Amino acid sequence: MPKKNDTPVSFETALNELEQIVSRLESGSLPLEEALGAFEQGIQLARQGQLKLQQAEQRVQILLNDDPESPLSPFTPDNESL
Repeated sequence: MPKKNDTPVSFETALNELEQIVSRLESGSLPLEEALGAFEQGIQLARQGQLKLQQAEQRVQILLNDDPESPLSPFTPDNESL
């Protein structure tokens, strides 16, 4: 079973890795244990990508805030890694 990657990767890198995993799984040529490991890694990458998209959406919402009196403050995500 593959080890869990502790260092967060960029959204683009995670998406590229996820696409490669999907291609390997769709080929149907992986043994069951390897397929399960690849699936698990794909789920982790998908969750990581989803978190990065949510953080980006929050940043956009902060920037588009209609209240001109609202003070700007640096964005600090609640959870920087999975």
